[in-house]
Amino acid sequence: MRILGLDYGSKTVGVAVSDPLGLTAQRLDTIWRKQENKLRKTLASIEALVEEYGVERIVVGYPKNMNNTVGERAEKALEFGEMLKRRIGLEVVMWDERLTTVEADRTLMEAGVRRENRKQYLDGLAAVFILQGYLDSLVMK
Repeated sequence: MRILGLDYGSKTVGVAVSDPLGLTAQRLDTIWRKQENKLRKTLASIEALVEEYGVERIVVGYPKNMNNTVGERAEKALEFGEMLKRRIGLEVVMWDERLTTVEADRTLMEAGVRRENRKQYLDGLAAVFILQGYLDSLVMK
């Protein structure tokens, strides 16, 4: 069963997909949009990826605050998850993603990726960390 991992941001959505066994996450893409509330093409792109990879579940990063409260970004991620559920009809799991973007940026820095080139990889790598955390939690059960 393949699972899609998404890092939802104001102008981008990082995308990762699991291997068929659901053990590892690989970066797929970053979907860019001009305005935060223009989501029709973004949803269509995700729907196409779901079909192409035979995805059976979607994991969306849930950016809670460090004190475990739900802020504006987390509310927007929840709304996005609901839109996905309505449009695509698959189970959508909200996954705590605190510090995944920081971890992704640090990984890219350590890999020697220049600062001006990091943004094109950052959200996709954050999606990998979100999805891998979820996959690892399934193995632990």
